[in-house]
Amino acid sequence: MSDAIEHLDLAVLADAAVLPHSAPGWRADPASAQPPDLPAPDMRVSDMRAALEAALGVELGPKQPSVAVLIPCFNEEAAIGKVVADFQAALPQATVYVYDNNSTDRTMLEARAAGAVVRQERLQGKGHVVRRMFADVDADAFVLVDGDDTYDAAAAPGMLRLMLDQRLDMVSAARIPTETQAYRPGHRLGNAALTGMVRVVFGNGISDMLSGYRVFSRRFVKSFPALAAGFETETEFTVHALALNMPVREVRSSYRGRPVGSRSKLNTVADGFRILRAILTLIEQERPLQSFACIALLLLVAGFGLGLPVVTEYLQTGLVPRLPTAVLATGLVLLGFLSLGCGLVLDVVSRGRKEMKRLAYLAIPRLP
Repeated sequence: MSDAIEHLDLAVLADAAVLPHSAPGWRADPASAQPPDLPAPDMRVSDMRAALEAALGVELGPKQPSVAVLIPCFNEEAAIGKVVADFQAALPQATVYVYDNNSTDRTMLEARAAGAVVRQERLQGKGHVVRRMFADVDADAFVLVDGDDTYDAAAAPGMLRLMLDQRLDMVSAARIPTETQAYRPGHRLGNAALTGMVRVVFGNGISDMLSGYRVFSRRFVKSFPALAAGFETETEFTVHALALNMPVREVRSSYRGRPVGSRSKLNTVADGFRILRAILTLIEQERPLQSFACIALLLLVAGFGLGLPVVTEYLQTGLVPRLPTAVLATGLVLLGFLSLGCGLVLDVVSRGRKEMKRLAYLAIPRLP
């Protein structure tokens, strides 16, 4: 065994929490005294560890979880270099990935010069980039942050530690503006209104639904459907976690203004309506009975409101002088009951979808 230890790379020894004193899977041949095949010195630590465990036939003890920092970018030349450097300093064990979304400036060059792994996504929109990142990158924990240098990288270790210690699936950073111009009043009002809608329907787990700074577990990332195309992807994060009753937490984090030369890509009105439409669609998909019951209630109230005077007059006189009104009221009542029936059927379908998503979530091993 001493001969084998002499061949171990120091990085492997640092990575291993426990080094066994004996390897039951291997016994040295007294004639040759050759150790088993050991990892090459130019391999990554995780690969060297796996090769060493296979060679010795033992496990070297618990390993540190792998962490990936995911940064979607579009024309962030002025900020991306600092963002990469800040997260490398805050999370030295993490690999930083920058996914460029058709930038026309030096975003890719600046990110690569800062030491990030740079990749591209051609489909325009943050939702498309998130879908690609979640599909391509594999890790035990994921830190998602915007590339505009508005979020505090120093908060990442605490968020990551909170997720690992409490076995959470998502930790979201609620923004606390440190500058007056950092969080525009229109954005703040829209965020409060949209977040309020989600809280009423899905629960009070998140107070800043549109935050772009989050930490995810592998279970969350690999079970997240990622159907959005643009900025409504943050809404999908929140609804996906709350609808499946995942363990989530929210922490406070500072939020500063963009650096000089960086410009926001968020259109307050257009993207606000897109997010509102996404919320209504998700409510319809996740809570169909409540959605269609509300529509049925409106139709029934209108139908009975128009029809009761006609029925009363018929009982008194035996005549129906307002036939169009009677037909309209009958149609509204029928539509109301039809809407309620659709809600009952879709609620069963939604429950089946929720069960399938829950099973897909549980099929992914949790962190030890």
